[in-house]
Amino acid sequence: MISYQLRQREYLLQISRAMTARLDLPSLLRLILTNAAEIVRAEAGLIALRRGQSSVLTIHASYNIPTALLPRFAPLLTDVPLRTDHFAFPDLQLRLDMVTRAILLPLHQVIALPLVFEERLLGLIYLFRSGTAAFTANDQAVLTSFADQAAIAVRNAQLYQQLSEEKRQLDAIIQHSADGVMILDADLRILVFNRALSQMTGWSAEAALGRPCYEVLALEQASGPNLCGPDPIEVEFPDGQPVMVEGLLPRPSGSRLAVSITYSPLYDEDGRLTRIIANVVDITRFREAEEMKSTFVSVISHELKTPVALIKGYANTLAREDAQWDSATLREGLQVISEESDRLNVLINNLLDASRIQAGAFKLERGDVLIPKLAARVVDNFRVHATGHRFVLDFPADFPCVSGDEERLRQVLDNLVSNAIKYSPAGGEIRVGGWSDDAWATVYVADQGIGIPAEEQGKLFQRFYRVDSSLRRSTQGAGLGLYLCKSIVEAHGGRIWLRSEPGKGTTVFVTLPLK
Repeated sequence: MISYQLRQREYLLQISRAMTARLDLPSLLRLILTNAAEIVRAEAGLIALRRGQSSVLTIHASYNIPTALLPRFAPLLTDVPLRTDHFAFPDLQLRLDMVTRAILLPLHQVIALPLVFEERLLGLIYLFRSGTAAFTANDQAVLTSFADQAAIAVRNAQLYQQLSEEKRQLDAIIQHSADGVMILDADLRILVFNRALSQMTGWSAEAALGRPCYEVLALEQASGPNLCGPDPIEVEFPDGQPVMVEGLLPRPSGSRLAVSITYSPLYDEDGRLTRIIANVVDITRFREAEEMKSTFVSVISHELKTPVALIKGYANTLAREDAQWDSATLREGLQVISEESDRLNVLINNLLDASRIQAGAFKLERGDVLIPKLAARVVDNFRVHATGHRFVLDFPADFPCVSGDEERLRQVLDNLVSNAIKYSPAGGEIRVGGWSDDAWATVYVADQGIGIPAEEQGKLFQRFYRVDSSLRRSTQGAGLGLYLCKSIVEAHGGRIWLRSEPGKGTTVFVTLPLK
């Protein structure tokens, strides 16, 4: 008997060491249950853990019990006593009898060992025997000591599992964040580098990890304390508060992103800086919106003031009571007023159209449109005023009808021909023509004007953008014409683009679907 007890305690010491080295909860529970059964020669067993704060248990491991029979052990899993100072399960044998009748297995003896950690019941170990050999007081003592060790191991594994799950969630949040996230050590070396930041910088996470952050995130034109600038500064966080910097982030393609970076410090218990979390936000669109707003105010105020000033000036002049105007002067003044009113009306309509496009309220009234006839009317209207230009229509006789909004398509041609005249001040030929195939009709407007630099061609269809040239200050316009053309053409399911070379003119192409 003494030899058996010694073997029990030696065995208990061995498995206690094994348990403390294991942090995988399912594997740990199987180890605990198997060894607990072997210590007291139990024939079956199971471990059930609590669900949160409730008195309901859930089976997490079993020993010599078929998986299909585990639901039948429900009487042992509900309304479990939660007291840990004097744990008692008064109707345990009665519940076992209910289970035995349900599973038809000869389990007649049971012992329930509480897993208690810091006065909290984590769960129970159930061990079963068949026959009449009851669990002895020595079995109880050995298993109680074993259960105390097991509870510590289970709690450690639960905490490790919880920590691992929280880390996985945190990693997922960081990786899938729409903003760039970077974690640095106290020496400003990169420890974490998420997917969004890889897309912003062009650096892969594998290449960035371990590098000084100024190699990866070197801002230009920084406004604020630039921790990751080309010339690293000493890390300072006044009162432990985050610091923010804005600047331009160079990319491998040569382009620049406007970004805002917030650096947040993390300290240990002794107040030493251990980590810095950098949150990087792409503010390029915000800056573009601010620039666009500034441009809008500047352009529109100028474009509105000019016709209003002319209308008011001529109206005041013609209304003077101390002057007698001849009929020619009156006609000239009234013509200027009429033309400037039309110009003002066009500008207002363009602004309204731009607003409708932004609001998604832009609609088309479709019908069959003969583009050659429409182009002829547009050219005839311009031919009267643009006497220094030669207009040529170049459409084949079999050019097909397109399905579209005739008034909107006229607006496109008006804008394109007007631009061709405006940006070819020396005159020359303006050609309007087209061709078609089975699916598309293509229309073009070509001039022999000043052309457009390659670096500006991609911006021409943006709102309020005007080519930066000597003609810009002398020509009228709010920079909405090509933006509206693009919106109208795309609303028809088509496409607009251009070819241009400085000094050799510009050709704008529009394709429209035939079906």
